[in-house]
Amino acid sequence: MKPARHRMVVHVPNQTLTLFDSDGRVLMETRVATARNGIGERNGSECTPCGRHIVRAKIGAGQPLNAVFVSRRPTGEIYRPELRTAHPDRDWILTRILWLSGTEPGRNRLGETDTMRRFIYIHGCPDDDPMGVPSSRGCVKMRNRDIVALFDLIEPGTPVDIVGTG
Repeated sequence: MKPARHRMVVHVPNQTLTLFDSDGRVLMETRVATARNGIGERNGSECTPCGRHIVRAKIGAGQPLNAVFVSRRPTGEIYRPELRTAHPDRDWILTRILWLSGTEPGRNRLGETDTMRRFIYIHGCPDDDPMGVPSSRGCVKMRNRDIVALFDLIEPGTPVDIVGTG
């Protein structure tokens, strides 16, 4: 297996995502929004899982900004505030999806703590959602233009460390 060209760190206390190249240089740093329920790995917790992950799949290549996804499939809708009013309980997953998979059995992989089976993503969200404020249902939300830039830079298998302290 060839070494990863990039790695990401999601720092939950600072609500940031940083992308590094293989030499440790920062290529991108952006504000994000992690789970409103805090950190945790249990199924059903709606918490952001910590530890080492990888990007298992990239979903949404070629979709327009604000394309709406449900169950990882584009609905054909383009998000606008009126759509939120019409569907107030929807979890808005927009533009691109980076589906994460835990790599630490017993912590974030397999059993009751499996990140992939929990459908934890890095994804776009409505532009009026605040960044830097925990507000997701477990995922890592980003601005749409930022998720497109990130999506275009990385490949499946990219390591993602989600850090919950310090």
